[in-house]
Amino acid sequence: MFFKNVFVFAFTRTFDWTQELIEEQLQQHAFTPCASTELSHFGFTKPLGKHEAWLTHESSGNILFCARKEEKILPAPVIKDYVDERIDTLEVERNHTATKKEREQIKEDVTFELLPRAFSRITDTHAYINAKENIIVINTASRGKAEDVLALLRKALGTLPVTSVSPEKAPDEVMTDWVDGLLNGEQSFINGDLSFGMEAAFNSIGDQSASASVKNQDLSSDEVKAHLDAEQYVTKIALEFDDSISFMLHDDLSIKRIKFAGVITEQNDDIDKDDVLAKLDADFTLMAGELNRMIKSLHGEFSVDALSYLEE
Repeated sequence: MFFKNVFVFAFTRTFDWTQELIEEQLQQHAFTPCASTELSHFGFTKPLGKHEAWLTHESSGNILFCARKEEKILPAPVIKDYVDERIDTLEVERNHTATKKEREQIKEDVTFELLPRAFSRITDTHAYINAKENIIVINTASRGKAEDVLALLRKALGTLPVTSVSPEKAPDEVMTDWVDGLLNGEQSFINGDLSFGMEAAFNSIGDQSASASVKNQDLSSDEVKAHLDAEQYVTKIALEFDDSISFMLHDDLSIKRIKFAGVITEQNDDIDKDDVLAKLDADFTLMAGELNRMIKSLHGEFSVDALSYLEE
């Protein structure tokens, strides 16, 4: 239940839906497995699995939900082999080259016939809404998948006024300023609960842009200084929050490779292992609370307040 990669979105209008209202709408878009001839299916599933009956789970103001996508896997080479065989047969029987329209129809027919025999790939994407902090946090490393979850939620609720978090100053400039401050012995962060890790990536601007990265490297080192002297910007940087979370911040403000410290993950170890629901609920409550604190602190470094996205 501990998220590993997140995209954060902010509401542009006050979100005042209760868990009960959200549950009612999500039930109308609950996940069902693909029919034998369907390529994919997307819907909501129980965020805590079989341990709870509902499609939403609320704790401390955080409403958890999960989008499930099933996709049929039909390898392109397999389809091509079947299509080529049928085209060859058609051309021999009719003594003429298959037209583009005929080829497209054959491919469509082959795909339809193979679907019932295809394997399925199922992907679950968890997310939660925190109306007080005015954010939606989606557990994925892919912006495309995050956007898909938002689209599904928008379809279920009928409306979803959200936007990407966008600071006035470009994130890569802010991150570069942090490292520049470190190199010059200046205070880099506004908030004292953030500190540097030992990894960063750099990129220069222009058609012949150069990229580089450092790992297991003190970010106050001469090697890092050389990248800034070469007018390269920081595009990724390892950070730590309050000795409880380490992560990589990217220049699109996505947060990747999140790791919670043992002092956090071990807090609920005293819960009876047989009480799975209680453990899942406690872990989610703990995780969301720490993530919300970290996100608020992090956005503060960019002079961003999620509430500022609310329309007047």
